[in-house]
Amino acid sequence: MNKARKKSNGQAGKASAKAANKATDRITITIDGESIDTEPGRNLVQVANENGIFIPSLCYFEDIEPPLGTCRVCSCKIDGVAGPACTETVRDGMVVEAITDELTNARKAIVEMMFSEGNHFCPGCQKSGDCDLQHMGYEMGLTQSRFPHVFKDRLIDFNPSRMIMEHNRCIKCLRCVKEVFTDEGKAVFSFRHRGNETRVGIDYDEEAKLSDQQAIDAMHLCPTGAIIVRGELHARPFGVRRFDMESMQKKEPAEDLKIVLPKEKKTIATISLAGCFGCHMSLLDIDLKLIDLVEIVELNKSPLNDIKEFTKHCDIGLIEGGCCNAENVEVLREFRRKCDVLVAFGECAIWGGLPAMRNTIPLSECLEEAYLNCISSMDDEWAVPYHEDLPKILDKVYACSEIVDIDYFIPGCPPDANHIWKSILSLLSGQELSVLYSEFKYD
Repeated sequence: MNKARKKSNGQAGKASAKAANKATDRITITIDGESIDTEPGRNLVQVANENGIFIPSLCYFEDIEPPLGTCRVCSCKIDGVAGPACTETVRDGMVVEAITDELTNARKAIVEMMFSEGNHFCPGCQKSGDCDLQHMGYEMGLTQSRFPHVFKDRLIDFNPSRMIMEHNRCIKCLRCVKEVFTDEGKAVFSFRHRGNETRVGIDYDEEAKLSDQQAIDAMHLCPTGAIIVRGELHARPFGVRRFDMESMQKKEPAEDLKIVLPKEKKTIATISLAGCFGCHMSLLDIDLKLIDLVEIVELNKSPLNDIKEFTKHCDIGLIEGGCCNAENVEVLREFRRKCDVLVAFGECAIWGGLPAMRNTIPLSECLEEAYLNCISSMDDEWAVPYHEDLPKILDKVYACSEIVDIDYFIPGCPPDANHIWKSILSLLSGQELSVLYSEFKYD
């Protein structure tokens, strides 16, 4: 009898709550166990983000209705069924799983594939720091892609009167196709071809009819730097870009750990392969911490102390730059043999970086352009250099992980000095240090 009464009271309570919600036009949903009071019919991504639960998305844009649901980065489990959160409107009693290991891994895989499939050279992109794809990489903490980069040769469309269509950066989110129209209602962008060859095309006649402001709005609508209006997209300094300083995720402030370093000095070796030495310069930017560094480590083979050969086995090896010739490969393999832990630091070492821009062009064309079709300071000196002492150039620039096993990755071009410092301390102490969002960058 008591159980029946309790059950009856519980049902009455639920009915009363529903009646109250209906009277006030409010509903209750649950996201990751947290009850959220909201209005019915609102977009799930908006509701979650407003309540400090970050659901990542690339194609979602508030003004596009119905939502696109093309990128699937926002996938959640909604009432037990997996699907894109951006296409869902909230309803009373909805139960959402937004952050699980399975969902996080799936989202990372999608974003990694976008980076690998396109030629995204963040250090050379005008939209770096304001790019939604780059931002998703930061929020997910992506240091590298599990997929090999494709380096497909895509033409850049310079034909429109004011715009440039950079197909290497396009993620086919559909935003421009669904949102950009002339005053007469004519579409400016459209999908062309099918399957893996799908690309966004521009109707040149209709593009010319857009006002200057409409063209700029189309550029800002693009989540990456695929749509560029000539003379209007300018690189902005670090700190004034949208995605430089603060994460969109609700996180507890990291506590400063008391680092317990080993009593004996550890040995570190460093090298620059197909790179610019910028990562080594960033390492030197730890400034006065260099005094602390020499107290806890001993540098072996490194350009920092000009030791040319290994004199002992090393605990940690730091690799800057990828592999563009046979000598790079030989040196990298030697580092793998002589170092217990190998760290790739900088974009060039992680996936090829700016030197890998040549990967979309046949090597023969690169050499012809550099040595045969160039302006020479010497008469009759148009020849591709060849000598047995010159290292053999590889067919492309390879990431270090394509040649040997890499244990850790520190992204950036160059990585932030504090990011490098914290990574070294973590490896020396075995304690995980928190890298700030503002220190984790690809450019």
